[in-house]
Amino acid sequence: MDKHFGVAVGRPSLMLLAVGFFGMAPRAVAQTVHRLPATPSTVAYGYYWSEAKPAIRVKSGDIVDVETMLTNSPAGLERIGVRPEDIPQNLRDIVTQDTGLLKGPGGHILTGPIFVEGADSGDVLEVRIQSITLPLAYGYNGCSGFMRELCQVRGSTLIQMDRQRMTAEVAPGITVPLRPFWGSIGVAPAASLGRVSSNPPSRHAGNIDNKELVAGTTLYIPVFVKGALLEIGDGHAAQGDGEVDQTAIETDLRGRVQLVVRKDMKLDWPRIETPTHWITMGTDTSLVVATKTAVAEMVKMLQQMKGITQTQAYQASSMAADLHITELVDGNVGVHMLIAKSYLSPMK
Repeated sequence: MDKHFGVAVGRPSLMLLAVGFFGMAPRAVAQTVHRLPATPSTVAYGYYWSEAKPAIRVKSGDIVDVETMLTNSPAGLERIGVRPEDIPQNLRDIVTQDTGLLKGPGGHILTGPIFVEGADSGDVLEVRIQSITLPLAYGYNGCSGFMRELCQVRGSTLIQMDRQRMTAEVAPGITVPLRPFWGSIGVAPAASLGRVSSNPPSRHAGNIDNKELVAGTTLYIPVFVKGALLEIGDGHAAQGDGEVDQTAIETDLRGRVQLVVRKDMKLDWPRIETPTHWITMGTDTSLVVATKTAVAEMVKMLQQMKGITQTQAYQASSMAADLHITELVDGNVGVHMLIAKSYLSPMK
């Protein structure tokens, strides 16, 4: 059975959960596929908020086929050379229709919130990114950010993408591989924080702009409110660590995520698992503080995984893990630390 975009599709099936790093035994979870388009009634425009009305409700283990819009307007896209017929109608609807949609204080068009049944404060939401595709053959890049004095011309540049070869020429003679990911995946912050801008990343994840979150990776996010209220958006086709001019190749994305409530995990900050690495993160207005958070989270993770002392874990981080600047341009800067899974031998 395959119904309209926005309606749950597919027959429920059984799927085993992957074993988490705390060694919990797998358990069977009923799985339903839902489809969530980006429309004026299914997006949060520029905010994460504990009181946002859910766009859809799902159960732990369900899969969501989600569509996200780039962070721009039809007029802005036309100014840089996009033909009117190549601009998705739902972007026009979201930007122009008066639906009573709250906007701001940030600028991202985020699809959701997704209410995950059973999730509550103190839990962890496991977001398994199963697939990501590029609906558009173009994206754009702005010029501002960390060193805006280097922008001889302000404004955006249209970037054409070769979706067959999965490459894009981002400047004459400079061609990069396309590795699409969502720059913003986050849950609602604690209710006491109110409506939070979509711009700065924090403990709720949000606009972390971590280019490692491609298909096949998993993001673990601490939950602060009932239902988690997950939002997804800010699609990127390619980005360098740092995102120094404030933008990547910004574009629409469509993909599938599986959402699993983890009551056996406790996290203070988001964490990423790739097929080859574990990644800890920190954000703050201070690069020093963000770095210390990423390091401290790595130390804590290694202690939990290997049963070693804090000193041993800190020393191991210095010898085995790598620090990267995630981004420098969103109010809170981001730092992440990676350690290869191949370095972590099974406990004796």
